[in-house]
Amino acid sequence: MNDPTVHTSAEVLVVEDNPGDIRLLQEAFKEAGINCKLHITRDGEQAMAFLNHEGKYADSPRPSLILLDLNLPRKDGREVLAEIKREEGLMRIPVVVLSTSTSAADIQHAYGLHANCYVPKPADLAALICIGKVIENFWLKAVALPAV
Repeated sequence: MNDPTVHTSAEVLVVEDNPGDIRLLQEAFKEAGINCKLHITRDGEQAMAFLNHEGKYADSPRPSLILLDLNLPRKDGREVLAEIKREEGLMRIPVVVLSTSTSAADIQHAYGLHANCYVPKPADLAALICIGKVIENFWLKAVALPAV
């Protein structure tokens, strides 16, 4: 961490289909003062198009971090995670599964697909702000991320 510019204004891809959860997450990051740019995709197919610079996402930035919901339309979050971790150009991007599911099977399956961590999604803003700060302090400040 000798270079203080390493994580300046990180690009974070949020893959979430629930408009209420998207607004809550945006508000939590804003309230927490997290220095990052949130990019939103609402289903698994959009997420992969964003990551592969396809269609309207041709000029999308390479995210430093991905926040991924599991239950998504069109392409499930588990499929997205498996695809990300299979592709050489994407596999090094850390993926934080952020899901309302606390099922042991979902958690086990996500780690089996090489999720970098699994965070149960809280329902209230205060708890989400705390989680946002933890994500920022660990993933965007403490760790050295691979070059994008």
